[in-house]
Parts: sequence; structure tokens; C-alpha cells
Amino acid sequence: MRVSEFWRLMDDEFSPSYSRVLAQDLVLAGVGGNTASAALRAGYDPKDIWQEVCKVQDVPRSRWLGRDIAPKD
Repeated sequence: MRVSEFWRLMDDEFSPSYSRVLAQDLVLAGVGGNTASAALRAGYDPKDIWQEVCKVQDVPRSRWLGRDIAPKD
């Protein structure tokens, strides 16, 4: 996943303004105890960061690929 795709998913799920707040403030244990922004700067895979945000924020698995893409069974 590219960083641009990470931000598209964040913006679609949480809105452009709130996604930035989450990325700066929400600490994610699954990416070294970093925030999403810090994890991106540290070189973590954007997909891993996105999945961790989804877990912590209780995003339904059906939306982990985005609101418009249904997961394969």
C-alpha cells in the first residue's frame, strides 16, 4: 500500500480533518507504540498502520479495504 492510499482510506473512513487528528494523537501498540504519523515517518508499512488503526477504532472488517471495495471471502 502506498502512503497516498493510506491517507485516502483514513479520509474516507474518518473525514479529512479527523483523520489527521487520529494520525497525530492515537498511539498504536501494533506499530511500536507510535502514532500513525510517527509510524509512517519511521518507515512502517502503511498497510500495517491502516490495519492497526482499524483494529483500535473498531472499523468493521468489511471496510478495511475502503468503503467501496468489498473484501473477498
